Amino acid sequence: MTSSLKLRYWDALILWTSLLFIVALSWAYLFSLADGMADNQMPGMFVWLPVDYLMMFFMWAVMMVAMMVPTAIRSIMIYSRIARQATNSGKPIAAIYWFISGYILVWTAFSVVAALLQGQLTRLGLLSPMMTSSSSYFGAGLLIAAGFYQLTPWKDVCLKHCQSPAMFLAGKFGPDITDGIKLGIGHGAYCLGCCWLLMALLFVGGVMNLIWIAIIAFFVLLEKLMPARLRLSRVGAGFMILSGIGYFAFI
Repeated sequence: MTSSLKLRYWDALILWTSLLFIVALSWAYLFSLADGMADNQMPGMFVWLPVDYLMMFFMWAVMMVAMMVPTAIRSIMIYSRIARQATNSGKPIAAIYWFISGYILVWTAFSVVAALLQGQLTRLGLLSPMMTSSSSYFGAGLLIAAGFYQLTPWKDVCLKHCQSPAMFLAGKFGPDITDGIKLGIGHGAYCLGCCWLLMALLFVGGVMNLIWIAIIAFFVLLEKLMPARLRLSRVGAGFMILSGIGYFAFI
């Protein structure tokens, strides 16, 4: 094995090991937090203090890493391949970690909004202290809205990008750190457009319901990785709409 191949092997090993470690650590934190909820009262139906918002923001930020980084696996692999080709051509590149950082930055910004929204929903009595929907109208409305969003052109555009990001990544690729971060933010923006209402469904089944978190994360992963011809988003849309109707009728 030549020195360049050895270096490439170790770079790849370090990359995937570090990503696996970060995702595993995020899930471990969520398990720890969910386990502690039985003994510690979460912010209730009162006005939140700044520390409550900060705690919820951190929870959402870690949750987004646990849920969304694995769904970006295809884009990370494509970016890595493009970077390797640039290296072989003697061109300088920005480390793939900057691309991943840009992607995570988008979901961190989403976490700020989610924490603020959660505080207001709790204040209005739409969320219980255990962070689940306490209103059949609210829960059903979110499910039905998420289902109909699956059928919109905006969803189609964003999902198509997430399923086939190669042209976007190759066209926007640049050698500088800022190029890597911007590219990660750009890709993350498409991902956010694809999944933001699916993330809002956490308010239905429980923000700290680990089974519900895993179901949503797995659906997002399948949606991005499965062939577009299977139209999983359409199947999911029907299921969400019917679930919303059932949620309103029976809960």
